[in-house]
Amino acid sequence: MTLQQLRYVTAVADCGSMNEAAKTLFVSQPGLSGAIKELEEETGIEIFKRTNKGVLPTPEGEEFLGYARQLLNQYELLEDRFIRRTKVRKKFSVSMQHYSFAVKAFVELVKQYGMDEYEFAVYETKTGEVISNVRNFRSEIGVLYENEFNSQALNKILKENNLEFHPLFTCGTYAYLWKNHPLAKNKTIRMEELEEYPCLAFDQGDNPSFFLAEEVMSTYDYKRVIRANDRATMLNLMVGLNGYTLCSGIICEELNGSDYCAVPLAEDESMVIGYIKRIGMMLSPLAVRYLDELKKYEDCIL
Repeated sequence: MTLQQLRYVTAVADCGSMNEAAKTLFVSQPGLSGAIKELEEETGIEIFKRTNKGVLPTPEGEEFLGYARQLLNQYELLEDRFIRRTKVRKKFSVSMQHYSFAVKAFVELVKQYGMDEYEFAVYETKTGEVISNVRNFRSEIGVLYENEFNSQALNKILKENNLEFHPLFTCGTYAYLWKNHPLAKNKTIRMEELEEYPCLAFDQGDNPSFFLAEEVMSTYDYKRVIRANDRATMLNLMVGLNGYTLCSGIICEELNGSDYCAVPLAEDESMVIGYIKRIGMMLSPLAVRYLDELKKYEDCIL
């Protein structure tokens, strides 16, 4: 296996075509196909599935490409640092479900390290994309939750993607409401009391599985449901329609404002907030520091 072969497979994946990749690489199409075939024989896996419309990575190929891209990126960093002697900015990227406290922890990390020597990226997105981003090395870690309901299915998905879940802290389940909601002053809220108000749930796109829902009690028979894809829209719907969503109870007024509150559910539902990473991969100092910032929010659990 050579770096050239790795460059070949990533180019083919990016172009979706042997012919287009060959043009980009300035090599012959038969020569490129032969190099890919040799690599597949050496690794014992089919990296690409040939179709009439081009080539597509197989599931094993997707995993292989993730490692190939990481290796090529590390090699480029070595060249920049020790051959070209250029100053290289360290990188950190995190993906997360829609948690304002996870965004706030990211903000604190950036403030501490600054952006002169570091390059940061944050993706607040769907559960499936959190998993995909970590699997494909787009993000070093992903922040999500597990509970008794989704634990078995979620860990099966993570294992299939060569990922593992690490718990950070456990919290209860709360109804997140506009402060002027009719139930906002309750000490606790029963699910029956919420039936006449729209439940706000984050849309999961092409992966609508109950096990990938961001809200606990995803199988509950809600009378009214509205799906949205960003946190700002959720907050607007809370005010405009007296909607609610289920959350961890960790409030971040600096980002969401002070017009909202979290009231404990009477139902005994708990969730474990944690992070996912690739199996066997050591975390960077930036990732460790980010997790330290996240752990501080354990003291903020209501």
